[in-house]
Amino acid sequence: MRQRSLIAITAALAAGALTLTACGSRDDDGGSDSGNGGGGGTTVVIGVDAPLTGDLSALGLGIKNSADLAAKTANKDKYVEGITFKTEALDDQGQPSVGQQNATQFVADKQVLGVVGPLNSSVGESMQKVFDTAKLVEVSPANTGPSLTQGPDWRTKKVRQYDSYFRTATTDAIQGPFAAQYVYNDAKKKKVFVIDDKKTYGAGLAGTFTEEFKKLGGQVVGTEHINPDTKDFASVATKVKASGADVVYYGGEYPQAGPLSKQIKEAGAKIPLVGGDGIKDDTFIKLAGSASTGDLATSVGAPVEELASAKKFVADYKTEGYKEDYAAYGGYSYDSAWAIIEAVKKVVEDNDGKLPDDARAKVTEAMQNVSFDGVTGKVSFDEFGDATNKQLTVYSVENGAFKAVKSGTYTG
Repeated sequence: MRQRSLIAITAALAAGALTLTACGSRDDDGGSDSGNGGGGGTTVVIGVDAPLTGDLSALGLGIKNSADLAAKTANKDKYVEGITFKTEALDDQGQPSVGQQNATQFVADKQVLGVVGPLNSSVGESMQKVFDTAKLVEVSPANTGPSLTQGPDWRTKKVRQYDSYFRTATTDAIQGPFAAQYVYNDAKKKKVFVIDDKKTYGAGLAGTFTEEFKKLGGQVVGTEHINPDTKDFASVATKVKASGADVVYYGGEYPQAGPLSKQIKEAGAKIPLVGGDGIKDDTFIKLAGSASTGDLATSVGAPVEELASAKKFVADYKTEGYKEDYAAYGGYSYDSAWAIIEAVKKVVEDNDGKLPDDARAKVTEAMQNVSFDGVTGKVSFDEFGDATNKQLTVYSVENGAFKAVKSGTYTG
């Protein structure tokens, strides 16, 4: 976790306050009126929390825009009679402390009946209790840390943590082992050097990968924890070269993974770097340069561009004219927002066409049974609030772009 000064945090919160009160334009970091085609009457706000500035903004802006598109679509289709949906986005900068303050801000706005986000599992951890106390539902398109839903002892005893927390992305309990199986069985790599950034997502993912890789018969020839605030990995790269590893697994995100891959190759270790969905963004390739060729990343679901269920989303996103790409979590963000819309629809229909006084609690309750055909496939949730869709894809960097090389599910 990055350490920031009190001044920086205060400034961020002030910016967040301005963001929450602004609406009507997607060109700022805040809200959108999400179209003019709603049924009128009552306005329901869908909050969006993501890193809208900083190193991870490429992913965060895709989350914001995709949730906004879902609200616009619901309004255009008058999907919930008498309800107009509006999105309001806050920038968490990838920082748990800021995310927690954003959660408090969303709770204070009584029009907010659900929140899409966040991106980072560490930020998600900081928000869960705030939302749950207020019975405000949260649906993350990107959190993959297993403990968020199944508890710290999820390997031996799964216990649901918060009734208000759901996610449309599958977890690292599946993603890490899926990557290990591909690296060992398909890529035929037997000696791995494992690196992580010490954060909830990165350390957890590296852990589940390592467990499966060793179970398959692979050898861990070295481990290292890096400081995510630095971009100088020369000493780590030297250790990788000396270890004799034929592959590197990195648990973390692309701002560090790109330079790390480049510096490992520069040190003379011409071996692939493998990571999870946190590195699956074109920015990784830009940061690593030509050294990224042959590097691998797993990501949740199947490639959106190849899904028949996503064709309308891809076309509508382009038509809407968003300046940023929907990126790795666009389809999941749309589906997260749509899950909230479906829950609101159920609550309104069960209450004679209007929202009840305890709308937040009712929406949270309704979310457990939400089920629909979404952008990413069938969307529904299990008893822990986890996505029932467990599909994953391995991507390889070829000719300066990520190319899907294998899709499937983990078979443990």
